[in-house]
Amino acid sequence: MILGIDTATDTMSIALSNSQRIVGEFTTNLKKNHSIRLLPAIHALLEECQVKPNELTKIAVSKGPGSFTGLRIGVTTAKTLSYELEIPLVGISSLQVLAQNAIFFEGPIVALMDARRNNVYAGIYEAQQGALMSTFPDQHIALTELLSRVESIQKSVLFVGVLPETLQEIITEKLGEKAIFAPSYMTYPRAASLVALAENEPGEDSMDFVPSYLKLAEAESKWLEARKKQ
Repeated sequence: MILGIDTATDTMSIALSNSQRIVGEFTTNLKKNHSIRLLPAIHALLEECQVKPNELTKIAVSKGPGSFTGLRIGVTTAKTLSYELEIPLVGISSLQVLAQNAIFFEGPIVALMDARRNNVYAGIYEAQQGALMSTFPDQHIALTELLSRVESIQKSVLFVGVLPETLQEIITEKLGEKAIFAPSYMTYPRAASLVALAENEPGEDSMDFVPSYLKLAEAESKWLEARKKQ
């Protein structure tokens, strides 16, 4: 039995999976504090599905990129459960979780999140024999640079992720009809996708696990910049 936790964005999603069957899932897309709602939601899901904590065999968590605060809440909770229950912890890319929503798309899938100032977190995936393969590693990148790479692809490209209208306009202006935007119900991460990706992953010791931020927090960047000027 796998418990999946995704709090990398405003979406909070948790799911229980048993031998690739989704037993239960709870997802909200609200700008509310994950730290207050996550543990009660996990408790409620376990209770509703009549699953005891000691029946869990693996914890899966969205490891980033995403909101620094959101990632820390999800990862800290996952690490604590993994440690206390003495079960493996599996971290899955937040962008891969998004791309999994479009697993049946025949072509490149660009999973991306707004990183502000016309930058994005992005990764490019493609389905091969029913599994996602990374063709462009997850990274923090200027949207214009990402589109320059995508422009050379001789296929329609599906963009998955919640983006402000300004960034969508930039994408459309650059790529024209080649750019396809996923419908809204596919743009949010789902823990059901997360546990599916974690099913065959061995996991790691919770004490060694760290999130994948892909960039420094703004406060850390400013501190390092100040240190360089000293």
